[in-house]
Amino acid sequence: MVIAVGRVRLRINGSRSLKGKRKVIKGIIAKVCSRFNCSIAEVGLNDAVNEAEIGLSITGNNGQFVDSAMNKALSFIENNIDAEVIKTSFELIHLGGEYDAV
Repeated sequence: MVIAVGRVRLRINGSRSLKGKRKVIKGIIAKVCSRFNCSIAEVGLNDAVNEAEIGLSITGNNGQFVDSAMNKALSFIENNIDAEVIKTSFELIHLGGEYDAV
């Protein structure tokens, strides 16, 4: 099993309240969820008005597929959202071996 875990830090220009920020974040999450089969949520900077951090994960059994899917999701976020991407990062976690049922 291969798990890709990513994090995106965003600057939300023009946001004057947490309510306005949440509206932008919900839109980003909806766009990414509708396009990619991944889990995504706001994971940090919850009380900052102009910045946000979202996390996403993709799981599969093929490392190349998971890596490619995460790169595509991060690229989509960088190019198709109403916020400025400050930083992105992700890592792949490989869990190998047989599962021994008890």
